[in-house]
Amino acid sequence: MGDDHSSARPLRADARRNRERVLQIAQEALASDGLTISFDEIARRAGFGVGTVYRHFPTKEALFEAVLLGRIERFVADARALATAEDAGKAFFAWFARVTEQAVANQALCDMLESGSVLRPGSTLEDDFTAALGRLLTRAQRVGAVRADLTAHDVRDLLRGCLTAERQARARDGRLRMTDVICDGMRARTS
Repeated sequence: MGDDHSSARPLRADARRNRERVLQIAQEALASDGLTISFDEIARRAGFGVGTVYRHFPTKEALFEAVLLGRIERFVADARALATAEDAGKAFFAWFARVTEQAVANQALCDMLESGSVLRPGSTLEDDFTAALGRLLTRAQRVGAVRADLTAHDVRDLLRGCLTAERQARARDGRLRMTDVICDGMRARTS
C-alpha cells in the first residue's frame, strides 16, 4: 500500500509514534487541503523536520496512499458486510450514500475517487472495489430495487460524477442533495 514497512524490521516505539503522528496529520491535512498539500507543510503541522516524514514515506505518493487507500479498503469492507443485508436495496443505496458523504467531506479522497487515480483498472483494490460493489448491485437488482441495465462499472462512474456534483452543490449552498438525485435515477421503475 505505498509504504514498504510490512516486510522491514519492526519500528522502534518512538519511530512508530512519529509515523503514526505523520499519518494522523497527513489525514487531517489531506481532508482539508486535498492533494496539493506539501511534505514540508505536513512535517510542520506534525512538529517534525521534513526528513522525519521522508524516513517513513519516501515519496508524497507513498504517504497519500498510506492514508487514502485505507479509506477505500474500508469502503470495500463495508460493501462486503452489506452484501448479506436483509434489505438488499436499502443496503445498496445506503452504501452509495455513505461513500459519497465520506468522500465529499475529505478533499483528497474525493480528488482520488473522482480522478480514478486510486482505482486503476487491473489493480487489486480496483478489482476488490468493483467485485464488492457488483455483489451489492446484483442483489439489489434481483429484488427489483435497482435498474437491471446498470453494471458495477456504471455505478462506479455514477459515483465519480456524484462526487463532482456534490462538491459543486455543497460549495453553492452547503447542502448535499445530488446523491438523492443520482440514487433516484438508479432505482428500478415501477410500471
